[in-house]
Amino acid sequence: MTETSAAAGELAALRAEVARLTERVDTLEARLHSFHPEGQLPEDVVLAISAAVAAYLGTRATVKQVRLRRSGVWAAHGRAGHHHSHASLHSVR
Repeated sequence: MTETSAAAGELAALRAEVARLTERVDTLEARLHSFHPEGQLPEDVVLAISAAVAAYLGTRATVKQVRLRRSGVWAAHGRAGHHHSHASLHSVR
């Protein structure tokens, strides 16, 4: 077997593997969207948000808009705030 035919065989195997993995990712994304359709929130999530807002405000509130975001910025700010809240406990006295 020549180097060219060996390389062609490896290339064909890699292309087949990429095609298999692409099909698998497409299947998983389809399953994900069946559970969580793009831009839609389940009613129980909206009810939980409404209850949390009402508990925070101390009065009944109406949720007018909920936007689904996929970024981690909000969570990162929450973690940073939590870490900084403990900073005074660990400072040199």
